Amino acid sequence: MSALLEVRGLEVDFVQYERGLRRRTVRALAGMDLTAAAGEVVALVGASGAGKSLLAHAVLGLLPPNAVERGTVAYDGVDLDPESRRRLAGRGIALLPQSVGFLDPLSRVGRQVRRSARLAGHPDPRRAAEEALARRGLGPEVLRLHPHELSGGMARRVLVAMATMSRPRVLVADEPTTGLPAATVATTLAEFRVMADEGCAVVLITHELVAALAVADRVVICRDGRTVDVADPRAFTGDGSSLRHPYTRSLWQALPANGFRVPTTAEA
Repeated sequence: MSALLEVRGLEVDFVQYERGLRRRTVRALAGMDLTAAAGEVVALVGASGAGKSLLAHAVLGLLPPNAVERGTVAYDGVDLDPESRRRLAGRGIALLPQSVGFLDPLSRVGRQVRRSARLAGHPDPRRAAEEALARRGLGPEVLRLHPHELSGGMARRVLVAMATMSRPRVLVADEPTTGLPAATVATTLAEFRVMADEGCAVVLITHELVAALAVADRVVICRDGRTVDVADPRAFTGDGSSLRHPYTRSLWQALPANGFRVPTTAEA
């Protein structure tokens, strides 16, 4: 099974200038590897600050100007530079961003969702927008609101509707279920599973490991800007003894349902 998205040895440095014009380089990603094929949901998990969201922005070519990138990002077997990846954004590759700040604060929700529907080629953008929100429990009155009038959970559901409307070949979903009620989390993840089953490659960046296991084909573990393990979702069971990597095992055991065990220095 060939990969639609392949990240190999991705490193990202940020060049910063301190007082006195002293220059320093901050290493943000130190070697990230990830592949996602058509039909797969690949969950990317790790502690906060591990580099998950940064990887998402690098894949879309959305890093700031002071970023220095090394390594390879390939789409459908072709290595692409950041500019080429930016041209694919919203078409072949779609980003479901973590921050609801990606919504235009000056534009009503309806206008933004209809724009996504037009770009996706829907013949009736108005109807497509209403149906997309209705599938996520949002009524037509939401179309008339501005983003600041939405709750955090509502805004996130609007972003999911916009990102999935184009049926991209690769979807990178960055913490798409934060702040959502449990039922909506399950519905959202099930939608990603359906998209994968229809041929999309889904990269699911999440802290909600247990929920992701229900839909993921593989789990990629990252730490300190580096990929450290790739695990089978079926190995996340019991006390985690089936998990090969000690850091993956410690993440599993640290969950409240698994004893909330804090890893020792040797395990970390």
